[in-house]
Amino acid sequence: MTVPKDGGLPVAVALFISVALVLVGCGPHKAASSGGPATSPVKTVNMTLASTTSTQDTGLFDVLIPAFEKDNPEILVKVVAVGSGEAIQMGKDGNADALLVHSPADEATFMSGGFGLTRKALMYNDFVVIGPANDPAGIRGTSSAADAFAKIAAAKAPFVSRGDKSGTNSKELKIWQAAGLSPNPAKDAWYKVTGQGMGDSIKVADESLAYTLSDRGTYLKMQKSGATQAAVLAQGGTDLLNHYHVIVVKDAKQLDAAKIFSRWIVGPKGQAVIKDFGVSNFGKPLFNLEKTVGQEEDT
Repeated sequence: MTVPKDGGLPVAVALFISVALVLVGCGPHKAASSGGPATSPVKTVNMTLASTTSTQDTGLFDVLIPAFEKDNPEILVKVVAVGSGEAIQMGKDGNADALLVHSPADEATFMSGGFGLTRKALMYNDFVVIGPANDPAGIRGTSSAADAFAKIAAAKAPFVSRGDKSGTNSKELKIWQAAGLSPNPAKDAWYKVTGQGMGDSIKVADESLAYTLSDRGTYLKMQKSGATQAAVLAQGGTDLLNHYHVIVVKDAKQLDAAKIFSRWIVGPKGQAVIKDFGVSNFGKPLFNLEKTVGQEEDT
């Protein structure tokens, strides 16, 4: 090899070094102009979560979904808040990847029909019978929801039903059945059907000075904001417990994302969000953690 008289590197060597430096500079670890390391854009998938309206109306999703997306930036969650019956139908039709619902009998049918991959216990709260504070049907202090409903029917006091095949509507119909009654809006003028979600149905009940069945969380949120003047008149008892489950749809379009969401929401981080939700505003959580959280059911 001939070394130039001026002590410089041979031309071929210099050219090799120059090319190497350019290649290094163009590599994946090139520093950003700001001085920090460059990061590759995160490839995202859009997952559809069909859920009951109560989780939306209480504001739970306003904190739960951002927390999940922060931990899983590759997944964007689109929430479709409808009645549990409609949410479950979305799962059957292939229009949802995961479900968060509270209609146990319908959920079990969904699973036994082969539509669900996993169904896990998540959280619970309870239902309450609410109505005008002056309580024209005299249900305050009744021993059961069925007794309260029987008194409402006997007094022909206005009652608002969601009538939307939601988990709340399903529970309401079971209570009427336990009371030995089956009110029909076509025959019973005092029985009104909205076909709407919980928040809107409570507003209709207020306007009609009527009774209705509500999940406690939505009622407390609306009472706190002054959106309802209704009072809790009947509560307690195992027949008013309200259990929620998270379901991964078997043939989900975004199956991996749905699995990740299910694991996260029943895991420590998701449960921490649920456990703390409502405490700052109400002094207690709006949803309670299931003792069997994450347990597979009807798989």
